[in-house]
Amino acid sequence: HMFGYASDETASLMPLTHSLATQIGLRLTEVRNKGILKWVRPDGKTQVTVEYKKVKGAMVPQRVHTVVISTQHDDGISQAKIVEDLTREVVEPVVGKTGLMDKNTILLLNPSGRFVIGGPHGDTGLTGRKIIIDTYGGWGAHGGGAFSGKDPTKADRSAAYAARWIAKSLVAAKLCKRVLFQVSYAIGVAKPLSIFVDSYGTAQDGRSDADLLKIVEENFDL
Repeated sequence: HMFGYASDETASLMPLTHSLATQIGLRLTEVRNKGILKWVRPDGKTQVTVEYKKVKGAMVPQRVHTVVISTQHDDGISQAKIVEDLTREVVEPVVGKTGLMDKNTILLLNPSGRFVIGGPHGDTGLTGRKIIIDTYGGWGAHGGGAFSGKDPTKADRSAAYAARWIAKSLVAAKLCKRVLFQVSYAIGVAKPLSIFVDSYGTAQDGRSDADLLKIVEENFDL
């Protein structure tokens, strides 16, 4: 099984929690490569917790509850310096611009302390290690197939991309506000064994999930 998910809570139609976490990861790379924070090393992990209000099935962000960043660093840098620099150069430029941070937002910046040994030296493994951050950060669903180590001839990768394309298209066309699309295949069989649409009750203009499924069948060759 492969799944695609989309939500209208961001311009990219990705969940805000996932979008912010990946943007923080990108910013960590930028401050390292551009020499803005010379003590930052390549290994890092991010997580963002957002409070939502569910409105007729749609997820509407209310505030950022917690931001977690754990980044590898040069030896000898103080915890206070890490917190100060990450807040100024990473958290504020990325999360601050959403307008969803407030005085009660919790920042957990390198909460475990010293993080000098990282990368393959500190942790090993390849395929299957990051299947959730590679998709929707825990939203929607996941069939268990990893992207890493596989080319697009493998359905784990190509069908997941197709499923995202379909989910994003349904939301972008304003047919629904949020949707999960599922497709399954058998090796050697070209046509899907099953396809499924769940709009979480957000289908628009009186449409049902069955109507959305028919639209998919008429417009996408799976």
